[in-house]
Amino acid sequence: MRLQDVCTVFSDGDWIESKDQSNKGIRLVQTGNIGEGLYLEKEERAKYVSEEIFESLKCTEIYPGDILISRLPEPVGRACIIPPKKERMITAVDCTICRVDESIVSKEYLCYFMRSNAYYTKLLGSVTGTTRKRISRKNLGNIELEIPPKEEQTDVVSQLECLINVINSRNKELQLFDNLIKARFVEMFGDPANNEKGFIKAPMGDYMTVLTDFSSNGSYKTLDSGVTMYDEPNYAWMVRTTDLESGDMTAIKYIDEEAYELLAKSKIYGGEIIMNKIGSAGKIYLMPQIDMPASLGRNAFMFRYDERINVKFLYHLLTSEYGQREIQQYVRGAVTKTITKNDVRAVLIIVPSIELQNEFESFVEQVNKSKVKVQKALNETQKLFDSLMQQYFG
Repeated sequence: MRLQDVCTVFSDGDWIESKDQSNKGIRLVQTGNIGEGLYLEKEERAKYVSEEIFESLKCTEIYPGDILISRLPEPVGRACIIPPKKERMITAVDCTICRVDESIVSKEYLCYFMRSNAYYTKLLGSVTGTTRKRISRKNLGNIELEIPPKEEQTDVVSQLECLINVINSRNKELQLFDNLIKARFVEMFGDPANNEKGFIKAPMGDYMTVLTDFSSNGSYKTLDSGVTMYDEPNYAWMVRTTDLESGDMTAIKYIDEEAYELLAKSKIYGGEIIMNKIGSAGKIYLMPQIDMPASLGRNAFMFRYDERINVKFLYHLLTSEYGQREIQQYVRGAVTKTITKNDVRAVLIIVPSIELQNEFESFVEQVNKSKVKVQKALNETQKLFDSLMQQYFG
């Protein structure tokens, strides 16, 4: 059957311009509220329309239990069920309203189908656009799906829901560990902005022994001709911040030994602070310990510090609300965000005694041991969920 054939309503939302929006009234649910199988509340960004606008534009009201499908990325076609809410709602024109005929298929089963690889594969041929991809409601509605008997649907949903509950529980545990580390940081060091504990407060550059980047190794002409990146394993890992963001070691890039030696000024050994300098400028990463040669990729800075700084303490300081606020004041650019070496040096940090910094690191290490166990259990549950999704939907 086609997707639109299992729905009693299959229509787009309403064209709501900025001038039609207000700060209260009937909630406008947008593509940003649609996650993959999950409704994202984002209450702080909520938009509304008045009753008068609702009537004058003849808006279509949506209800808890409706499935909303985003026809925009990322990814195109993601869907979620509207949860119970104590407010009236409409949705934007780039969202398709899918009100399921429950005599044919349950909304929960259909929503799981729309998280499957099979579903996204079916969408690929109908997605248009180069800069911004999208799918039309007509093409979306023509997606074919197989509908098993209701009893089988119920069984599939029950098994998948059980695993989702475990996954959510594990993620909450990880968040609690992160909150514990943040709370301990505040307990030990207070608010760095106020510095009520009276620590030394100085520019970060005063403690740096190395501030380097890819271009520190020579002219772009020399580097472009001398450095080739490979998808297959080679001598050294070319570290990109996208690798550190995703943690996916299966998609890293490599360079040969000659290029590694050419990039002598930006060799990485593990334990360094790395910062994006273009794009998401100011984003901070802690380089993990490694057992292979590595070199810093483009568009990032790498820092090392003297014996007065514990890098793990500094990582938590720079990624804290204070640290990011301090860094972001130096970020420039309306479209492409950038930060310079001089600006990085000027970032103000607190510098407690090294003994206190080391004590904080020891606490973090103990918490991280517990996190590793939870993360392992989470990965195993996620693997089982993915396996069942493949089994049920292809």
